[in-house]
Amino acid sequence: MDVGGFINYLQYEKRFSEHTLTAYSTDLKQFQDFLETIYGSCEWSVVQPSQVRSWMAFLLEHEQAPASIRRKVSTLKTFYRYWRRSKPDLKDPTKGIRTPKLKKRLPVTVDTTAIQRLLTSFPAEPDFAAARDKLILELLYGTGLRRSELLALQLSAVSLSEGRLRIKGKGDKERLVPFGPAVKRSLQKYLELREATFPGGQQLLLTDKGKAPYPKWLYNKVKQYLGTVPYLEKASPHVLRHSFATHLSDAGADLNAVKELLGHSSLAATQVYTHNSIEKLKRSYNQAHPKAQQND
Repeated sequence: MDVGGFINYLQYEKRFSEHTLTAYSTDLKQFQDFLETIYGSCEWSVVQPSQVRSWMAFLLEHEQAPASIRRKVSTLKTFYRYWRRSKPDLKDPTKGIRTPKLKKRLPVTVDTTAIQRLLTSFPAEPDFAAARDKLILELLYGTGLRRSELLALQLSAVSLSEGRLRIKGKGDKERLVPFGPAVKRSLQKYLELREATFPGGQQLLLTDKGKAPYPKWLYNKVKQYLGTVPYLEKASPHVLRHSFATHLSDAGADLNAVKELLGHSSLAATQVYTHNSIEKLKRSYNQAHPKAQQND
């Protein structure tokens, strides 16, 4: 089986992001290495369910998180499903495989006070780098963009007069995302400094050397700033996206509107952001309602 053909299918037909393609390639390479190390060969067409389970046990023994194992098995399932389109008689060794259950975890978010403190810590008259870094935080928190969407953002997709961004999301689906006055001010300042420092080009964000940014660079930038918030369990661009959605939900925003802003294809993916609001209501009830204090 040509793994390269499968990756090309994901890239050009399914329009998966570069980050997702890398993850799929890595997962398949790890399974291939496991088969060759443990069983002496990697014949994809004769892989047995017992070998897939053995790989899962190996991953668990090496302290892989259940979420990672589920993703890796999902990669195998997608791989064999693709292969069986041209070879329907091929046996799928992932059929019936049960993956580790996940504990339900609420999205990690930053509270509004910490966000405000972080954004007001930048100088009033920033240089190019400071203006860019502030804009990154403003856009991620103020519009809920994914990391990949922010990295791909072009100057032509920004409309200051209309206060909106034209975003190309997953599956090349376009959506319009509005932004408020704070994001507009940060954009205006950054664009002014960008033109003076690195004129020309179409990429919105640029590194200190005027180059197009890449995923790890952006991740490290956000981690650097969110790392100053002491209570956070995780510091990543997605935390700001979670915060954007959760704060909208807390303030009573319509769930369908949040779904559209986030670019979710299903409302089920958006409903996780209502849980934080429900948990806050429960705490308020338990602390204040007389019936909550009774044991019987």
